[in-house]
Amino acid sequence: MHTVTVTVGSAVGLHARPAAIISEAAEELGSEVLIAIPGDEGVDASSALMIMTLGAGNGDRVEVSGEVESDVAAIAALVEQDLDAE
Repeated sequence: MHTVTVTVGSAVGLHARPAAIISEAAEELGSEVLIAIPGDEGVDASSALMIMTLGAGNGDRVEVSGEVESDVAAIAALVEQDLDAE
């Protein structure tokens, strides 16, 4: 399992818009990717609702993990962006 720790870049954290963008991207991947608060169990990155239950705010650290390294990297890159800036 590949795991990377990244910092949440969105100003509102992993709330509605960022969670929706991340979950849509995760749905298009060929593998399951999980997002977690370090030390907690991961949630399915393809579920916006599950992402929002993490309660991760701007600047919080989260772990992105999965079996396919490129898929993990793609979701991690989204988590690091300010997805509310658009």
